[in-house]
Amino acid sequence: MYLPLIALMHRQHGLVTSKQLVTAGLDPNDVRRLVATGRLVRLRRGVYVDGDAWTSLDPFRQQPLVRIRAAQMTLRSTGYAFSHDSAAIPLGMGAPDPRRSLVHLSRGKVHGDAVRSGVKHHLAPYRKQDVTDADGLLVLGRARTALDMVREHGRAHGLAACDAAMRQGVTRGELLEHLSFMSSWPHSRCMRWCIEHADALAESYLESLVRDFVLELGIGVPECQFGLSDGCTTAFADIVVRRHFFEADGMLKYPLGNPSGKAPDVVLSDEKRRHDFLTGFKLGSSRLTYVDLFGGRGAALDRVAREYADTCARFGTDLDDLPPYRVPRRRPRLL
Repeated sequence: MYLPLIALMHRQHGLVTSKQLVTAGLDPNDVRRLVATGRLVRLRRGVYVDGDAWTSLDPFRQQPLVRIRAAQMTLRSTGYAFSHDSAAIPLGMGAPDPRRSLVHLSRGKVHGDAVRSGVKHHLAPYRKQDVTDADGLLVLGRARTALDMVREHGRAHGLAACDAAMRQGVTRGELLEHLSFMSSWPHSRCMRWCIEHADALAESYLESLVRDFVLELGIGVPECQFGLSDGCTTAFADIVVRRHFFEADGMLKYPLGNPSGKAPDVVLSDEKRRHDFLTGFKLGSSRLTYVDLFGGRGAALDRVAREYADTCARFGTDLDDLPPYRVPRRRPRLL
């Protein structure tokens, strides 16, 4: 490809439109040839991305961001803000499956919710102060986005969004203030539930989903980041109810290239030592994966209920022996 075209795509996050390709001197046959050889990837009608740049991007955050930018290049009207998943992803709040998320935008004036060309248009008024800039994208802010995610995806994913908003500095009061603007909208009861149960100490999206699972069990109020120390070793459990802890077992922490930067066998060894340390205080445990939560939830609820009952039978439910070993909760990591 021509150097001027490469420079243009670099300025546009690797993107280029059909019109720009024609202006650069390429005809439709040239474009088809570049797509066939993988030099260009068609993201949507009239918008392409550099093939090498695309394959190098993280599919959970960077590729979804580029898809949002590609949609932005085709939107001709004004008076909208990216919202729901398309605000949560650039704001670092997570989404149910960013790889397959539609592009979402909200408008004050549109003929009802509609999906057109992979873009979901929401009839959802917002205030000027609700809009923020996320690396050049006009998106609805964290508090409003958290509640939009409740409305779009339901309780579990909504709780994860509210946790993420609070982890990033949004207060419960701010969430309630946004709810007051949306109080007559559908799903207001679910929004209020998620606000009441949100916890800034939930450290990951999966951990929030697990806490929703534990709340569904109905065994008590979960406590996030339950820490114990014997003076030499300190360990935190993701979620604890009485003498039972629940671990969000995400697979991303084990493979080569995991976020910790450690070798997989070291990660696994560290995880086992932490588990053994915590169970040494006469705590029972349950481990939950994404598959447990969404691929066989009923069976997982039955299994964890049995594990919790076994813990109560073996160790009781009071924590009177643990205060000397308790350590303060960790502060949430602001993104």
